[in-house]
Amino acid sequence: MEIISNLYSALGLSYIVPFLFVLTIVVFFHELGHFYAARRCGVRVEVFSVGFGRAIASWYDKHGTHWKIGWLPLGGYVKFFGDENEASASNPEAMEKLDEDVRGDTLFYKPLWQRAIVVAAGPVANFILAIIIFASLYSILGQRVTDPVVGLVVEESAAERGGLQIGDLILAIDGSDISTFSQVRRTVTVNANVMLEFAIDRGGEILKLDITPERVLETDRFGNEYNLGHLGIAVNATEESIRHVRYNPITAIWMGVEESYFIVEQTFIVLGRIIMGRESAESLGGPIRIAQLSGQTATLGLVALINLTAVLSVSIGLINLFPIPMLDGGHLVFYAYEGLFGKPMSAKAQDIGMRIGLSMVLMLFVFVTWNDLSRLNVFDRITGLFG
Repeated sequence: MEIISNLYSALGLSYIVPFLFVLTIVVFFHELGHFYAARRCGVRVEVFSVGFGRAIASWYDKHGTHWKIGWLPLGGYVKFFGDENEASASNPEAMEKLDEDVRGDTLFYKPLWQRAIVVAAGPVANFILAIIIFASLYSILGQRVTDPVVGLVVEESAAERGGLQIGDLILAIDGSDISTFSQVRRTVTVNANVMLEFAIDRGGEILKLDITPERVLETDRFGNEYNLGHLGIAVNATEESIRHVRYNPITAIWMGVEESYFIVEQTFIVLGRIIMGRESAESLGGPIRIAQLSGQTATLGLVALINLTAVLSVSIGLINLFPIPMLDGGHLVFYAYEGLFGKPMSAKAQDIGMRIGLSMVLMLFVFVTWNDLSRLNVFDRITGLFG
């Protein structure tokens, strides 16, 4: 009971409510993407559910779709006419028994390109949601911008060893243009022990310096520990270098696209480092970690929570595009096979793929949950009870 109490205290009501808020928005827009694309392609949608289990609220729209809000708000699904289950699995034998006049209402009998659009629409909707959120924040609230001018260099730091000096204006890092100090910080933190090429302006002279941020264990205000890249510089915080900027809608949308791309890019970089053994897989988190971050972020205000929603929307959209059966990306792989060879993959092969995909998803879920529980020191507390 003590373990349950400790876990509940770590993930109490103050964490659960923000977590459900974030998850519901992200899942709703993901499924809305599938729903909208299916409607446009003439596929009959039987059920649109936010959450699982018995419905606490439900209604039918004019097209006959049953809209549901389940009592367990930990996901959702869209069920098309002809699907065997909520995972949109189809039975070819059952499909062949359908009357000719209703086959056109199923996803199964739609042209390949339409099926691919319907499947890809979920992740695409997540990316669009994130871009809209980022753009709205940049346009409505604006951003506190600080010029990337070095105001302090810590002794014996990576910056000092690399040759940075006070007054240097950072122009680019690894070929990517830099216009704010926050861009410097963001690039450095995700590149610990990775050599970066800095282009700087020193009194009108353009120089290039190779600097390797050192890995430092940092603790945030909530006690969370992170291994981050550390350069050892501080901003030149003067009235002339700090300004508040609100961007026009077009610029804000483009910045939203860039922010979403940055998240995708860094996700692949980190995953690549984990696969190569250069990064610990302990950094991966699961639902418990997301719930914890949601609750902690909520204490910083609604804007911070909305920003986290955008970040998670990009992440979930990207994960769903991974070529793993059971995920949208897995279905797209099946469609790519069909387009390449002119016929669908055999039902047996798809079934085997689905089983493998389910096993991979379950193993990943167990692994990240183990990481989450380890961060909460649950296992140490269990050992203490029997020690």
